[in-house]
Amino acid sequence: MEFSAVKALRCPHCGQGFSTPQAMDHSLACDSGHSFDIARQGYLNLLTGPGTKFVPDTAAMVAARDAFLNAGHYQPLSDALAKQVGQLLAGPDSQLIVDAGTGTGHYLHQVLAAFSLSARRPAAVGLDISKFALRRAARLNPDALNIVWDLWRELPLGTGTADVVLVIFAPRNASEFARILKPCGALVVVTPLPEHLAEIAAEVGMLGIQDDKESALVAAMEGHFRPVQTQEIETELQLSPADVENVALMGPAGHHLDPLVLRERLARLPERTAATAAFRISVFRLLPVGQVAD
Repeated sequence: MEFSAVKALRCPHCGQGFSTPQAMDHSLACDSGHSFDIARQGYLNLLTGPGTKFVPDTAAMVAARDAFLNAGHYQPLSDALAKQVGQLLAGPDSQLIVDAGTGTGHYLHQVLAAFSLSARRPAAVGLDISKFALRRAARLNPDALNIVWDLWRELPLGTGTADVVLVIFAPRNASEFARILKPCGALVVVTPLPEHLAEIAAEVGMLGIQDDKESALVAAMEGHFRPVQTQEIETELQLSPADVENVALMGPAGHHLDPLVLRERLARLPERTAATAAFRISVFRLLPVGQVAD
């Protein structure tokens, strides 16, 4: 674990910082003595108190996402994110990326890989509610601090500790993102455009994309952030039935799709199905203290 990532962490019980663990340690302790086990897979579970009301992604959903992303279908998005974050972290100082909703760690891995030959490789924290996802994230990003956490709770990070917060198809807790960001930090949010995978969404029972998603995003950020930049990315895909199955199961629809019905629908598909992946990358900056967005 990177020292600077652990240094940014705060105990969910008392708010104190943590001591940096040694290589063979199996737990992480805060300065007040609260201890949390490090899973043998390498992730840390800091959740305390009542369980979350949100349903974590299942092992099957995570496996589907891993297979689909590793096939490279969304590589243009990964490349654009890596370039964007590289521009935002152009300074010489040590810096921290927080990936809120890191999932399997795929996008964070791509972003960090862009710094592989640089002496200024940032530290990283990945947060996700699914332990199944974090098992994979910890393998993919072993130097990052991968933490089981509910993004709608107060984040277990100190105020003003992050340089970039990534939110890629994940919940957007604007007030907490604003709290943990440094005054010069940036929030990078990825959302699907309305036409994203429209060719297959209805066919396999995926959830549709709301038409006003961009305005809803900006509204959700009001009072904390101002939008400064957007980039739209479209890429044409040729998907096998297995690809279509994975993309259907890896998102929110994976919680309620009937496997038998899905297989029947997949059996009607041709060998290759054309589809368009369409995303928007939105960059936000913090509002100055006391300023209200127009």
